[in-house]
Amino acid sequence: MVTAAAKRYARAVFELATGEGRVDEWRTQLSALRLVLGNQQMVDVLGNPTIPIAQRMELVTSLDVLDPQASNLASLLIESDRVGDINGVADEFDRLADEAGGRVRAVVTTAVELEADDRDRVAGELSKRLGKDVTMDVVVDPRILGGLKLQYGDRLIDASIATRLQQLRRRLADAS
Repeated sequence: MVTAAAKRYARAVFELATGEGRVDEWRTQLSALRLVLGNQQMVDVLGNPTIPIAQRMELVTSLDVLDPQASNLASLLIESDRVGDINGVADEFDRLADEAGGRVRAVVTTAVELEADDRDRVAGELSKRLGKDVTMDVVVDPRILGGLKLQYGDRLIDASIATRLQQLRRRLADAS
């Protein structure tokens, strides 16, 4: 889940990136920052209050993979004890960039692997309905038994057989 603080950081970074025309570069930097700050050993060190904050910040800013602005973001996250929010910052940044670019990310969950034609058909239909380009990830989960679940943005369309069976069970239990 994306915290309110992660959303604020992501919005600030997105405004900076759009102002400078560097949205794609910032996506790359946030991915690198996610890798660096997502490492459990790094999280342990960066969250250790016995290590002076200057040393913790220097550890991240000395890495060659980050540009000065991304290093500055890392420093801000360390200083405010929000290193754990980096995934939320990167996810929210991606969402904002997709929204600004007229794209939407969707996750389709099915009981079996979808054929390429079926993937294209689902993506095409969703793209037509939303009027946006759709990037789709497919997840296979045999527990849904059949049908599919479609999630995009904050919407969830659940047309799975497992859910329909649960609804039927509830109706039968209520009728008794």
